[in-house]
Amino acid sequence: MSNISLIIEERAANIGNFMVGRLLPFREKRAVGPFVFIDHMGPAHLNQHQNMDVPPHPHIGLSTLTFMFEGSIMHRDSLGTELEIKPGAVNWMTAGKGIVHSERTPEYLRTSDKVLHGLQIWVALPKELEQMEPNFTHVEADDIPQWEENGVSYKLIAGEAFNKKSPVPVYSPLYFIEIKSETTQKINIGKDLYGESGLYILEGSIKSGEHVYDPKQILITNDSTLCEFEIAAHSTVYIFGGAPFPEEHFIFWNFVSSDKELIEKAKRDWTAQTFPKVPGETEFVPLPEPRMK
Repeated sequence: MSNISLIIEERAANIGNFMVGRLLPFREKRAVGPFVFIDHMGPAHLNQHQNMDVPPHPHIGLSTLTFMFEGSIMHRDSLGTELEIKPGAVNWMTAGKGIVHSERTPEYLRTSDKVLHGLQIWVALPKELEQMEPNFTHVEADDIPQWEENGVSYKLIAGEAFNKKSPVPVYSPLYFIEIKSETTQKINIGKDLYGESGLYILEGSIKSGEHVYDPKQILITNDSTLCEFEIAAHSTVYIFGGAPFPEEHFIFWNFVSSDKELIEKAKRDWTAQTFPKVPGETEFVPLPEPRMK
């Protein structure tokens, strides 16, 4: 990755009961391709009295991608979905004109020790699809394209790259790729990428030129077609990006849109509690104090 333009270290942010590393957005870069928000959740070691409980909260104008490394989360939403996500699988929830969901520790794990560790990602929708009908897709770990080259393991978690396509139903040209290596290897994948590209180091390190980059850093390339680096032994990195949108997308809380009025409407609707309900849930997360990003 000889064309690195920005290097951003993970910054801790309090979300519920967890310290979450907020990777995107940041001041110098609001989006990478259609990716507008990436959080590294955990690793959190929870005892029998501690559980994840994020009450119902709304989204508009985006798709959320949840990818677990350890532990599991019970997802419930206003479409009536109730489904547990486990490591390696993908939950892909498209909010469109509006969806509400909760995220909780599954009932059978609530009285035992557990670990919670994963990535939560927001992908903005193209302007013409921001008001589409909401939907939800779950993709099992075995259905994610995965392969090995020169001792390096690859997964195409979402999108298209390497002449492969993930079954996750994305709405614009993008890619989200896992690269793991147990040995030091040269990685040169720029010819398979397009648009804007970022790299997140989960564990281990990478080397670009004379520089070594360690975990909890996100690196943004100047030109994705020049993506080349050396991955150290026992390392895991994630490459994400794709074609950027021509218009700016705004974020307030859980709302993403190219139209600020749609965000204002969502704020009014959530305050009035006119969003659809999650079956069986009575709690909700209140609207925070206004602050447009």
